[in-house]
Amino acid sequence: MKFACFTLMPYRPLDMAERNKHRSAWVLLPNSLYDPKKGADEYDSYINQLVYAEKLGFDIIAVNEHHQTAYGMMPAPNLIASALIQRTTTCKVAVLGRALPLVNNPMTIAEEFAMLDTLSRGRLIAGFVRGIGTEYHAMGINPAFSHERYLEAHDMIVQAWTRPGPFEFEGEHYNNRYVNLWPRPYQTPHPPIWVPSQGSSETIAWAAAPERKYPFLVTFAAQDLVVRYLNMYRDQAKKFGYEAGGEQLGWAAPIYVAETEERARAEAKAGAESLFNDYLYNPWEMLLPPGYMSISSMKATVKMRKALGSRPRTHTIDSLIDSGTVIAGTPKTVREKIEKVRDQTGVDNLVAMLQFGVMSDELALRNMELFATEVMPHLR
Repeated sequence: MKFACFTLMPYRPLDMAERNKHRSAWVLLPNSLYDPKKGADEYDSYINQLVYAEKLGFDIIAVNEHHQTAYGMMPAPNLIASALIQRTTTCKVAVLGRALPLVNNPMTIAEEFAMLDTLSRGRLIAGFVRGIGTEYHAMGINPAFSHERYLEAHDMIVQAWTRPGPFEFEGEHYNNRYVNLWPRPYQTPHPPIWVPSQGSSETIAWAAAPERKYPFLVTFAAQDLVVRYLNMYRDQAKKFGYEAGGEQLGWAAPIYVAETEERARAEAKAGAESLFNDYLYNPWEMLLPPGYMSISSMKATVKMRKALGSRPRTHTIDSLIDSGTVIAGTPKTVREKIEKVRDQTGVDNLVAMLQFGVMSDELALRNMELFATEVMPHLR
């Protein structure tokens, strides 16, 4: 297996009493609740954690993109990735991912990623996502066109990376008379592309197509759904006439390791419950705006949310661990839970979120150290 250390970079100093006066920590939460000085300290802490992950032996350090939210302070993940590249030397740097439909010209993403790949001398992993429905409220983009824009933006970026320029790109949503990328990516033909998703059947089929074979990464799902979605990818690959390897399968989850089961639950409690109840929660009308999903994908998402609990903002550390949405316990327990999913799916990429919610630096760093020394070596 290969291991990524990932953080959302939540704004931990958030006044939860004030946050609870608003429907969500996304879009509608007044930015007067953000203190730039505390925010600067948070960035330092999170970047230091990811740099430390390289010293601990992680294969990948990972960041992602969200807008107008206390849930994750990375509206421009390319900036965080650039800072990480300058402070690391061997590990891969993954942007999981960049929301393609939110930009007016995909050439900006093609250029950003080509620069990052060159600056890192070929250590970039490019994550391509549509962005959750809430991002479309934040950015004023019609969600009904998100899927079309995603596919078209992907095509333009990959062509920009691989075709000699200049050439013309004409699409329904994006048109560019001159596509002539400077600089070109360091990796040939281009940086690896990963596709994080919450289980969209259309996304799974698209990622598994023989001309792509993009690694598919299941995020924030109960264990039975993780197994189901990863095996859906494997089944789709068989329909295309090939066997999907473990390197094409990924799983992202909050993980906490401690010396005893009781300590693990106690120390992960505030971080996990704040993540799912205070930071991540969005009402339906924000998360799933009309036109954002197909009916089949909508049903799958509803099922996943119900698996996390039918009532909003009532998740407990016990319910999250019981469903397998959060992995917590002794090193032996954590290893066994990961092994179980690996044995059922063949998954080889584990994206470990080792700081989550309001979890302190002290707990996060100890969690990282225990995971790196007591879990990773047994699973490699």
